[in-house]
Amino acid sequence: MAQRTGLEDPERYLFVDRAVIYNPATQADWTAASIKEERGDEVMVEVAENGKKAMVSKDDVQKMNPPKFSKVEDMAELTCLNEASVLHNLKDRYYSGLIYTYSGLFCVVINPYKNLPIYSENIIEMYRGKKRHEMPPHIYAISESAYRCMLSLHGLTYIIPMFLKGRSSTLLSLIYLPGKI
Repeated sequence: MAQRTGLEDPERYLFVDRAVIYNPATQADWTAASIKEERGDEVMVEVAENGKKAMVSKDDVQKMNPPKFSKVEDMAELTCLNEASVLHNLKDRYYSGLIYTYSGLFCVVINPYKNLPIYSENIIEMYRGKKRHEMPPHIYAISESAYRCMLSLHGLTYIIPMFLKGRSSTLLSLIYLPGKI
């Protein structure tokens, strides 16, 4: 007989503030757990990674998305849109080498602090002429979308890339956009 993981009933699976279970002095982080019992404003949870059980306040838990939303490209698609789910999705994508993630109209980028082979001429060509939803999240998809919008408005649009910091992002916009304007 197959062992039950708790994932069979998505309503019973959630994220728990890791600091509540391990050490309140630690930085905020979330860990997967399943509800074992409810008592008023508290729930007994079992941590998925090690089976540890703890009684925590309902305020320290957030719903988890079903597994089909693992590494989702656009966080607007998440059924449970909360801090834990967003951070979990970004973390999963980042550790899979997927540094770009959409959040509705915005593109979230996590700096990997290393060179990735995702900015070549071949990659630019893969995104050329494609709509945003036809390709994985990338700065080139955003640039292509802005360029197409500009063309449809007969050039009456300005493209103003905004970056918090880092010269590589400025370089990216300079590499991709001049061939378009």
